[in-house]
Amino acid sequence: MDLDEALELFIVECRELLEDMEAALLAVENATDQGEIINAVFRAAHTIKGSSGLFSLGHIVAFTHVVESVLDRVRSGKLALNGELVALLLACSDHIRALVEGVAGGEQSGTPELAQAGEPLIHQLRVYLDTGAAAANAAATAVVPPAAASSGAPGAAGVRCINGTPVDADHWHISVRFGHDVLRNGMDPMSFIRYLATLGHITAIATVADALPDAAVMDPETCYLGFEIAFKASPDKAPIDKAAIEQVFEFVREDSQLFILPPHSQVSAYVNLLEHQGDSARLGEMLVRCGTLTRQELDAALDQQVETPNALIGTILVTQGSVQAEVVEAALQKQKHAKETVATESRSIRVDADKLDQLINLVGELIIAGANVNMIAHRAKVIELEESTSKLSALVEEVRDSALQLRMVKIGATFNRFQRVVHDVSRELGKDIALVIEGEDTELDKTVVEKIGDPLMHLIRNSMDHGIESAEVRRAQGKSEQGMVRLNAFHDSGSIVITVEDDGGGLNRERILAKAIERGLVEAGHHLTDEEVYGLVLEAGFSTAEKVSNLSGRGVGMDVVKRNIAALRGTVTMSSQEGLGTTVTVRMPLTLAIIDGFLVGVGKAVYAIPLDMIDECVAFSAEPEHDYTNLRGQVLPFIRLRQLFGMPNSCARSENIVVLKHGNQRAGLVVDTLLGEFQTVIKPLGKMFSQVKCVSGSTILGSGDVALILDVPALVQQAMVRAEASVGVANALHGSR
Repeated sequence: MDLDEALELFIVECRELLEDMEAALLAVENATDQGEIINAVFRAAHTIKGSSGLFSLGHIVAFTHVVESVLDRVRSGKLALNGELVALLLACSDHIRALVEGVAGGEQSGTPELAQAGEPLIHQLRVYLDTGAAAANAAATAVVPPAAASSGAPGAAGVRCINGTPVDADHWHISVRFGHDVLRNGMDPMSFIRYLATLGHITAIATVADALPDAAVMDPETCYLGFEIAFKASPDKAPIDKAAIEQVFEFVREDSQLFILPPHSQVSAYVNLLEHQGDSARLGEMLVRCGTLTRQELDAALDQQVETPNALIGTILVTQGSVQAEVVEAALQKQKHAKETVATESRSIRVDADKLDQLINLVGELIIAGANVNMIAHRAKVIELEESTSKLSALVEEVRDSALQLRMVKIGATFNRFQRVVHDVSRELGKDIALVIEGEDTELDKTVVEKIGDPLMHLIRNSMDHGIESAEVRRAQGKSEQGMVRLNAFHDSGSIVITVEDDGGGLNRERILAKAIERGLVEAGHHLTDEEVYGLVLEAGFSTAEKVSNLSGRGVGMDVVKRNIAALRGTVTMSSQEGLGTTVTVRMPLTLAIIDGFLVGVGKAVYAIPLDMIDECVAFSAEPEHDYTNLRGQVLPFIRLRQLFGMPNSCARSENIVVLKHGNQRAGLVVDTLLGEFQTVIKPLGKMFSQVKCVSGSTILGSGDVALILDVPALVQQAMVRAEASVGVANALHGSR
């Protein structure tokens, strides 16, 4: 790893830490036990500060240090974490993110604009620090007395103890052996020591050169040095703990050996050190490195183990009195955890998204080529060739499924982003609104995840602004003053369904209809179902808001939702109960790359239908003037594909009907021939054909011909409309008689 790679890793790590920090701050107010959440926020800020110091990013260190100081006071109980402080810390998190992104953009020292933006935040933070600063300094300078350390009281930082007697050293002892590749990776060992000195005072340092070879064989790019360091915390700075010291050496921990012994060490803290020890070495070596036993004690134990080969090393150490039983148990647990961690890490690998996209494209081309081979084999009528191509097709299908699974990601990360949106918007609106997330483990294609965020943002903001009433109105209606927005995701028939539900006042049907008539969207006297009326809200420029706000009222947003969802081959529907709330349902395909399709023919044209949207196929016969048929006692509206696309009349002896399903709706599609299943590689339509109705894409057949992919939701809707119109005409004719 060179310096550029290390800086890139630092930026990625900071982004992840800031996300964790934001999530923790949003959850802390409603948490029953805030202690661990506050510690998590503190650790995130501390880690960012420490890592920034290694890269000499002084502007990030300076700002984050003030944030860390406030969090330290919160952690110690000197400050209460209320809503105002949470909002301030969230703003600080945003500013740190801006500073980090500035570094990512090449601004290593920050910009005057960013510095100016951070000044008001620093001023607000210092208000919290000025109150009780003397008490905070007194706490920072406090030293745990030996009596307290030896008692095993919580908070004692001790580690080393023989027979229960604490050592007298009042300083931290740090033993570090840098890895051989530290210099090659662009790291300067002295930079870590210099940064350590900014946290406190180095009272003594000794260079360890035992690994230094003869000059004749010495590699000038290899680091052979180590250091023994005596370190004390400064009385005028925040207290130092083991984690803070470990963070100094964060970027060399994997390749180096680092052991930390706190002052006034005691037996009970052996366990604490072993829990934080990141080494997976054998038990005996782990105990030597943490200072639990000497090399001589370990050697004696190993000699005894040779004499009794069936005895465990931990048992021997306890028997001879070298360590206490609880320490050995902690070491065993740590060793087990380290092995499990290594095993877990070995099963996962981070891959660039572009490489995954390239893989999917290659798999798509493989599917097309395989279809061509299958066609040639079928025409040749060679049994051995047909069997080989059949096996090849099965393998290609498995490769396809495995490749698509690599792109499947959980939607929870997208959902959790909206916690911040709800927090900020609710404060802006003066409402108390909670976001409830369900189905966060639901998986879908990363391409869909990337594009669904903006539509969901509009839906949630709209629910908060228009749906949730004010606290006074809710109280008068007997509702809880806190409104609720529920975000849920689940799988249904090969699709991903996302619902945005609120418990607000619901939609006013009559008001929406009146507005639609006023704008000429609906003719007066025309009967519409509830779903059709509520769907008018999704039309461009439609708004029932009485006044324009920063969030809504201009008639834009919901039509953007509909348009963006349609671009993903999805649909949006709305349902509502006045006084109880509104639910917006978004239904989209799981993937936009490769699907199982079913080919149908009309004349010489071939069309593909997503297989998971087909219920069944039956022979079809019906009266020409009807747009619906009787399917086992149920009315099934249908649409003739030939008629829909304006194709010449067929002279085919028989027709077939493909029963389509979309959600809880069913409709039929009348075609000439059924051609069977086909692995469909979805190709987008050009801009010229983007407005063609009932067509969502295209695919390439084995022959090289292009087949259009039918838009099932649009077809179902078209069939329902035609069936209603047909029934209306029939009723009118019947009434005239």
